[in-house]
Amino acid sequence: MEEKEFFKYFDHTILKATTTREALLAVCEEAKRYGFCAVAVNTAMIPDCAAFLAGSDVRPDAAVGFPLGITSIACKLREAEEAIANGAQEIDYVIHIGKIKEGDVAYIRDEMEQIVGLCRQKGVVSKVIFENCYLTDEEKIALCEIANAVRPDFIKTSTGFGPSSATVEDVALMRKHADPAIRVKAAGGIRDLKTCLSMIEAGADRIGCSCCPAIAEEYKNNF
Repeated sequence: MEEKEFFKYFDHTILKATTTREALLAVCEEAKRYGFCAVAVNTAMIPDCAAFLAGSDVRPDAAVGFPLGITSIACKLREAEEAIANGAQEIDYVIHIGKIKEGDVAYIRDEMEQIVGLCRQKGVVSKVIFENCYLTDEEKIALCEIANAVRPDFIKTSTGFGPSSATVEDVALMRKHADPAIRVKAAGGIRDLKTCLSMIEAGADRIGCSCCPAIAEEYKNNF
């Protein structure tokens, strides 16, 4: 594929607790230079992220309930609302992992309906983070089935903060069980072109990582 098309797979991420305004500016400049899809940040960084990306087609992306997911639905909604008001054009939220481990499908569906509903109302892209490293295949499939009913824009493998990150097998599983209209985002542990291309081949429509410029350069040098 053309470079420009490939680069649009990427959400360039800067999500560490040590993130400074200066570091965020550097990441936003990289994202604009390569033409990545979005820059993913924690919600307090969204005002600066939106300002740094103004005038470009790179989208400010807020991580909500991040990285553990163990906040109330009301709390996640308020965080998402604030992020959107401050310029977020995409929301990646972490499910309440303990609830799916308990088999509380009703809670997970309610949470997803409310947050995805808010995003839909505001015209913002919604991404649901499963955090697959903690889940059985049966739980991952159950989450896909909930997503099929609720219809978020994306379902996502990982935060990158768990004990393991995205796998090709998980991307393939999610792609198999999710409705074709729901896209799949692979994130966490993707640090080179080979891994990135394997995720795309398995069905990923978006790639989240902090190594996007290095992968972009590797692509430019090989294709």
